[in-house]
Amino acid sequence: MNIDVAGVHRKLQFNELEEIRNDAYENSRVYKEKTKALHDRMISRKDFSIGQKVLLFNSRLKLFPGKLRSRWFGPFLVTNVYSHGAVEIQNLRTHDKFKVNGHRLKPYYATFLEHNVEEVPLHDSAPSE
Repeated sequence: MNIDVAGVHRKLQFNELEEIRNDAYENSRVYKEKTKALHDRMISRKDFSIGQKVLLFNSRLKLFPGKLRSRWFGPFLVTNVYSHGAVEIQNLRTHDKFKVNGHRLKPYYATFLEHNVEEVPLHDSAPSE
């Protein structure tokens, strides 16, 4: 029961506890970096060009969605693309211009051209005997 030996032992225990605490902080930082890298890899980059037609996401329909109502409306025309992700679009009907976040846009594909489609009958005509 020597006080000096007990004090030295207690200091060693505090140092070990501090090392464990620092390891926990380091593991937490590494976990957060890996999680952020995984999240950032899953985000798809959208590159828009001037003159491209796009659809705009209508976030107001989240509160009162219609069963068959589309959450995308448009088309709009891209008039300017900024480096920080904002896009300036123009309404084709009213010619109003406004800026939106690029994540709220998706490319607009006009009606597809019809191709010649081969028709195949579903019933077989078996020869009758």
